[in-house]
Amino acid sequence: MPEWIAACATDDIDTEDVIRFDHGTQTFAIYRSPEDRFYATAGMCTHEHTCLADGLVMGDIIECPKHNGRFNYKTGQGKGAPIIDNLKTYPVKVEGGTVFIEA
Repeated sequence: MPEWIAACATDDIDTEDVIRFDHGTQTFAIYRSPEDRFYATAGMCTHEHTCLADGLVMGDIIECPKHNGRFNYKTGQGKGAPIIDNLKTYPVKVEGGTVFIEA
């Protein structure tokens, strides 16, 4: 059964940036968009399981630091080779300055 998990404070993430969040055996990436909205995806690239939080955020794209594969972090859609599998996304809510993800 999915549950809401407190991932970080809103102030922990700069605009147009990403941070890593580990919970149990899962790694997530939490993003703050240029529109000041928060998003969450699986934290590892689907190509070679590199941590996406070490990548570069540009607009609504996260670029993997290993082979430069790109994803739209809002939808999870792969946007550039060598990506062949889309990225899992998770619902996000913000309450009282805390970012929660449903996982």
